[in-house]
Amino acid sequence: QVRLVESGGGTVQAGGSLRLSCAASGLSVSDYRMGWSRQAPGKERQFVAAIRGSDTSYADSVRGRFTISRDNVANTVYLHMDNVKPEDTAVFYCTARLRRAGNNDYWGQGIQVTVSS
Repeated sequence: QVRLVESGGGTVQAGGSLRLSCAASGLSVSDYRMGWSRQAPGKERQFVAAIRGSDTSYADSVRGRFTISRDNVANTVYLHMDNVKPEDTAVFYCTARLRRAGNNDYWGQGIQVTVSS
């Protein structure tokens, strides 16, 4: 069965760094568009970053600060966050989508990231 398990969340001060990991099982991350989304309290879920093959995409709010990467051997996707801001505080979700467009096929359970000022 497919599982996406996030780890690496927690509390970090503004301006600091944090790396999230998404360990996948039941699918190969090399075959999917892997991504990260987040949802802050009272707000809609928003796209953060994605990687498909060697192509990456980022939300404007995180471009230049966040980096998505993939380790095919470890079957793991990462989100490295630099210069985090209080507005980055949210539950972050790992996502997977087989097709080029459409809804995500799989979601992780989410992990809390809190940025303190």
